[in-house]
Amino acid sequence: MSNKIEEKELEKLSNQQSIKARLLSDVGAIEAQKHELLHTFAEAVRESRKFNDELEDKYGKITVNLEDGTYEKIVQEDGQAD
Repeated sequence: MSNKIEEKELEKLSNQQSIKARLLSDVGAIEAQKHELLHTFAEAVRESRKFNDELEDKYGKITVNLEDGTYEKIVQEDGQAD
């Protein structure tokens, strides 16, 4: 004679295992999405740095007001603008 757990216990155990497998799959999908988002963010940072370098080549070191586009030269500690 073989030993068996009750049918309702087997059903609950199987259901819990299914839930854990689905959640693990969801975590994997989220991690893949996270990786893609981090890659896209890194590209945005590279593009931003490149454009900032272009602006610096044209205007020198400045801070830009994003509301109206005005800018001010950044003054070094010695009191001179770059």
